[in-house]
Amino acid sequence: MKKLLSALFLGLILVLSACGGGGDEGATDDSANDETTEEQTAEDSGEGADEGTSDSGDGGTVDTAAAEAVYKNNCAQCHGGELGGGMGPALTEIGSKYSADEIVDIIKNGKGGMPAQKNVSDEDAQLVASWLATME
Repeated sequence: MKKLLSALFLGLILVLSACGGGGDEGATDDSANDETTEEQTAEDSGEGADEGTSDSGDGGTVDTAAAEAVYKNNCAQCHGGELGGGMGPALTEIGSKYSADEIVDIIKNGKGGMPAQKNVSDEDAQLVASWLATME
């Protein structure tokens, strides 16, 4: 009986820990504030004009700060805050597997276990897809 109760308790802990995240909209992240401060300082001083952007591989540039914000709001709960995976697969090398257009299609229509993300606008999907396509 004790083994059954212990196993049930352990299972409950695992389920509850997997459901974590969200609900911290009012919380502050000091590391995010530090990054913002550094970016603002570089912009104010005229330095780092290329900082916050990356080459999209098709001749254009991607606003990485904006793409990361969209990712954190819509994707990080499943794919991890550092693209390392979680409930969903890791996206650290997704650009070597899919083009930006293919990633947009996956975001909008879903694939495998990933449901279609109807709450993500076409512009945000394109922004995140262009950024993720640089992950090789």
